[in-house]
Amino acid sequence: MQRLAARSSPTRALAPTQQTTMLDLKNYESLGAALRDALERWADETCLIEADRDREKCRLTYRQFKEAALPLASALQQAGFAAGDRAAIIMTNQSKWLISAYAVFYAGGVLVPLDYKLTPAEHLALLAHSKARVLIVEYHLWRAITQGEGFPGLRAETVLVTETPPNAEFAGACRWEEFRSEREPGFVPRARRDWAAIVYSSGTGGRPKGCVMTHENYLEQCMALTSLYPFWPGVRYLSILPTNHAIDFMVGFIGPFTCGAAVVHLRTLRPEYIREAFSRYKITYMTLVPLVLKNLEKGLRARFAELPPHKRIVFKMLVGLNRLLTRRRPNLKLSRRLFGKVHQAFGGELRALFVGGAFTEPATLQFFYDLGIPVANAYGLTEAGTAVTLNDFNPFRPDTVGKPLPGMEVRIVNPDADGIGEVAVRSKTVMAHYLDDPEMTAETIVDGWLMTGDLGRIDAAGHLQLFGRKKNMIVTEEGKNIYPEDIETAFEGLPVKEFCVFAANYLWPRRTMVGEQLVIALRLEPGQEFTEALRADLANRNRRLLNFKRISGYIIWDRDFPRTASLKIKRTILAEEIGRRLERASAVVAL
Repeated sequence: MQRLAARSSPTRALAPTQQTTMLDLKNYESLGAALRDALERWADETCLIEADRDREKCRLTYRQFKEAALPLASALQQAGFAAGDRAAIIMTNQSKWLISAYAVFYAGGVLVPLDYKLTPAEHLALLAHSKARVLIVEYHLWRAITQGEGFPGLRAETVLVTETPPNAEFAGACRWEEFRSEREPGFVPRARRDWAAIVYSSGTGGRPKGCVMTHENYLEQCMALTSLYPFWPGVRYLSILPTNHAIDFMVGFIGPFTCGAAVVHLRTLRPEYIREAFSRYKITYMTLVPLVLKNLEKGLRARFAELPPHKRIVFKMLVGLNRLLTRRRPNLKLSRRLFGKVHQAFGGELRALFVGGAFTEPATLQFFYDLGIPVANAYGLTEAGTAVTLNDFNPFRPDTVGKPLPGMEVRIVNPDADGIGEVAVRSKTVMAHYLDDPEMTAETIVDGWLMTGDLGRIDAAGHLQLFGRKKNMIVTEEGKNIYPEDIETAFEGLPVKEFCVFAANYLWPRRTMVGEQLVIALRLEPGQEFTEALRADLANRNRRLLNFKRISGYIIWDRDFPRTASLKIKRTILAEEIGRRLERASAVVAL
């Protein structure tokens, strides 16, 4: 096996002139212990601002955050919640999410952050799989869950519901706001190798993928990220990604809190309110997924196109000048002078945007960099803690996903003649295992190396370039991991002999990270024809899926699927046969 290895040494990008005062996380055993000291150290600094449209709902100092969280931790302990017990949170971005998470860590618990956009059936399946004893959930989501088919089997012993209207039906739950105890809670210490969270990297239609993350995973990840992009008191991070997302949990909670910074939560994603938040709160950093970044680019390009011809010429000259003078390193002071109105629209204090969760086109990264708005492009996955590589602008490289973060080892397994092979990662941030799935764990972590399933190459400068996926999975521009096996439940009962869903780029490999699609391979019954009624049935089922889960087309396969002795479909063999016998352009029929 040929290997190419890369290690990154700590470098600091966009370092502040202020001396950073973050906690030395090497001295901590757990997230709970680090956060407890942060609340004491920066007691009078603002840690959280929650805004809904044009109204600020709440603003908390670190002291007030502590005063809100400890009575909740005490009440949990009195309800029997103990070290190692699991507590799930299903909420949109808001202060109660972070307060609840800290209370769970303070009591020694294991956090189970779930995506609030999942269906009630998916929520119930993951709650069952995670064995969560406590559920903390918003009222409208709780209402939906109680109507789910599997609700009678919910095993959570304590359910806390936020923002419940007066006289509402609780279905055995308690009001979050009233679940408090005045008794002093006991802080429960945890060790670095103890579980901190169970994070699900996919849906539930197939095989739940619960990544068991340790306290060490998160502490090491935080140290790596803040070595390049430090936070400090006065920094304001705009949080628009769901806090359950691995990126925002780290960059929008753990990172800012261990450095004394403030997190601004927006409970809306409407562009006009995001723009207003930049100027109102003087935002320093924000993380986006590629889809949002692309929409932001479109809006800016449209405005530039509306400039009078003479101003457009001047603008293009300034872009060229800024690109020339910042080709090696960003120069925020210079760029802010050249593009004053652009930077004022972003609040005037933006130091960088972060983008991750999916592949970002180089042209988009170059567009923002030319305006003096550095976008730090990252590559990572849930199983690796958050980020594996990150651009440090030394120099700016839009064609790569950056160099390995400090403490990360990246190698290319079985490279071809062009140096492209599977990306493997080894570090203290890699998950402990998949929950209750030793077989999948053994397939994913081999001799201590996390096999990512992504195809890449490390260039002479130590940067990682990505070229596609080896595994049967797609990642949307919204940063959603879509495993085809999870989509198949929507097509159960389809009147065909058998079917199987694939990522098209898995069947016909392409060296690209964009334009990924799902297709369904159909094996009809002997003598059966593909009728208009069958097409309509397929299309109707597809429409019921969320837009990012929908299939783009179908394939008619003329032979039985290969199966194991236990009658499971041999997906890899079937994919190889389809890719070998059929051509993508002629085989896939659009729905």
